[in-house]
Amino acid sequence: MLKKILISFSSAIRTIRSRFFHTVLSVLGIVIGVASLVGILSLIDGMEQYANDQINKTTSLKAILIARQPDKMVNNVRIQKDSLPILTYAQLAALHGSLSRPSEKYMLTHQGMEVTMPGDTQRIGAVASGALTALEANINLKSGKRFSENDLKNSLPVALVNESFARKVSRTTDFSDVTGKKVLVYGQELTIIGITEADTALPAQVYYPITLLSTEQLLTRRVDYALEAKNVEDVQLLKGEAETWLRENVPNGAEDFAVRTNEFRVEQAAQGFLVFRVIMGFIVGISVVVGGIGVMNVLLISVSERTSEIGVRKAVGAKKRDILLQFLSESVTISTFGSLLGLIVGVLGTLVIVPIVKALTKVPFQAAYTWNTFIIIALVAVVIGVVFGTYPALRAARLDPVEAIRRE
Repeated sequence: MLKKILISFSSAIRTIRSRFFHTVLSVLGIVIGVASLVGILSLIDGMEQYANDQINKTTSLKAILIARQPDKMVNNVRIQKDSLPILTYAQLAALHGSLSRPSEKYMLTHQGMEVTMPGDTQRIGAVASGALTALEANINLKSGKRFSENDLKNSLPVALVNESFARKVSRTTDFSDVTGKKVLVYGQELTIIGITEADTALPAQVYYPITLLSTEQLLTRRVDYALEAKNVEDVQLLKGEAETWLRENVPNGAEDFAVRTNEFRVEQAAQGFLVFRVIMGFIVGISVVVGGIGVMNVLLISVSERTSEIGVRKAVGAKKRDILLQFLSESVTISTFGSLLGLIVGVLGTLVIVPIVKALTKVPFQAAYTWNTFIIIALVAVVIGVVFGTYPALRAARLDPVEAIRRE
């Protein structure tokens, strides 16, 4: 059987070579359709990669957000709760310690306010932010030091300020006299232990250990909680563990807190591109169908031209399946030939289109060639060959040998 298949494909290649120009014109529809399909798929894949890169830059896919729920449902009616639920630092630390995979914990609150320096009447508008050590590890220091875990556990009155703040209170260009000074925040004197690097356009900022705030103070402020997995693949596991811990260790934890991740952004983008890819695939598929009709036309002409040959082959013992296999092999070979030309044209086309798109949009966009695209093109070639080659092949196989030999 394998030998017959190889012989059939060899005969098909000889037929294409003998009618090369005619074959090229006949498969022009396939070439255009496949080239369009390659271009569409590679450009959409490139757009998807660009979108994912932008999502990764703007949101952390490793982040697990713990959001406070300000409302509750009663008889299918959303009602605002009397007070917002909170997690204390001790509870967040316990939650973090219960996780089975490496992660970081975050707890942040911030509020714009006027702060003063003891003995100085100058009022400075600043954003006062209560934070944890993990957050401060992501801030570049210009001088001094960050919070320590000991500062958080013992609620020590220390603070970090940014360059914008230091510039307002310093008498030196290197801000060397700022470290060690006191700043009044919420009526507490905090000792400045470090200065962070910052864009000078940013407002003055003061960071302090969030454990300085009492439970009553936390109740009146917006507090953001988050965990960040070390590896993206651990996000779903840690999300489930956080939900379980909240349900088991915090009264009404399942109702008061919602655990979310940023993976839905990637899923939304992927769904959007999938819809676009399917719709464009159907549109481009029209050209492929036209190309398939061209293949059928080539084979029908071939059957008419080779009627006597078919009759002789059947007279000397060729069976219907041998004739059927021969013409199906020719059909698949012709469609594969057209698909290969279309693939080359499509790749070359995207190499021309991408620089034009980048020049017009000023976006660092690139086409992406994935194995999925090549697999789809291979399937298109086989499907077209089989679907549009079946009728001519059956017509040839059903010819009466006597009538076929007599026909000129």
